[in-house]
Amino acid sequence: MSGPASVRLGTIAGAPVRLSWSWLLIAAVITLAFGPQIQRALPSLGGGAYAVALGYAVLLALSVLAHEAAHALTGRAFGQRTEEIALTLWGGHTQFRSPSARPLDTVLTAMAGPTANLVLAGLAHLAARAVPGPSVPALLLEVTVWANLLLAAFNALPGTPLDGGRMVESAVWAATGSRARGVEAAGWAGRVVAVGVLAAVLGPPILAGRAPDLFVVVLAAWVALTLWRGADDAVRHGRWSRRLETLRLEQVETPAVALPEHLGVAEALAQADDGRRAVVAVDGAGRPRGVLDLTAAAALTPARRTTTALAAVAVALAPEAVLVRDDVPASGPDLAARLADPQTPVWVLTDAHGLVRSVVPRETILAAVDATRRP
Repeated sequence: MSGPASVRLGTIAGAPVRLSWSWLLIAAVITLAFGPQIQRALPSLGGGAYAVALGYAVLLALSVLAHEAAHALTGRAFGQRTEEIALTLWGGHTQFRSPSARPLDTVLTAMAGPTANLVLAGLAHLAARAVPGPSVPALLLEVTVWANLLLAAFNALPGTPLDGGRMVESAVWAATGSRARGVEAAGWAGRVVAVGVLAAVLGPPILAGRAPDLFVVVLAAWVALTLWRGADDAVRHGRWSRRLETLRLEQVETPAVALPEHLGVAEALAQADDGRRAVVAVDGAGRPRGVLDLTAAAALTPARRTTTALAAVAVALAPEAVLVRDDVPASGPDLAARLADPQTPVWVLTDAHGLVRSVVPRETILAAVDATRRP
């Protein structure tokens, strides 16, 4: 049996912080690359220079963690819930439960990461001025300055999947009223950034008539490919979301009936009217708790349908999946924003008094969006 792909380090903003084992590869590369340089700068260290080089890798990881923590804490200030902060081979990422509600929230959350790195770079620079060199503390502070400056500058590049891409997304979103257009525009900008990074690294030596270093070529290609993939995903998601914006709520909702969660599955199926009505399981106070899964119910034998409670074959509902229908936009970008969460399998719509009216299954949304695709 294979082990876990990451180790949990702790919690920030209510979310687990995980270190991927793939990070060890980056740590090894940094240690082997900088160890000889540190030996030349401080010969007295001997083999201990590689321990200092490993310290470089740890400081880089801490800088990335500070960057991601700034995203998470700022997002939480705007009402977003963070699911996970991860440190990986690719650097790091912060996963939010749902997208931000406004362009301003998005841009401020995006800017928080690079801003945190600039603050750390400034603090490390001030500390370095008080430390005599050459010494191990001086080297560690110097690398902290440069690592954070590079993280801030690189992430500010204007294209998805970088933080600068979120800024492009927010600007287009604010200008057009369509988040989907912003996502797509940021994806196209990210493609330009990916090509630009490759050209910026490989262009100078080629123009000077020199062959680029093989390691540099591999590293630049790896970074550019990673950026391109993230940008390409954004373009495709933006296009999909633009089709979602053309839908009307009435196209994707199904009438529903509310039944007690302890009711037998057989009786619930009878109320479903051959699938023409959804069945919502409610508790004793009438609060929606789940939606009948017809596939799971059909898998039961006739005898078990009479003895199995509706709650046992219902798709559980998160609190944010229950919406007041009158508060849900009828169509357009605002509707798309409300129904964009890919982790919600079904939404339940109620009236102002909490009585169930209908459901909106995600699979219905996907089918409707797919039907709008041009041949």
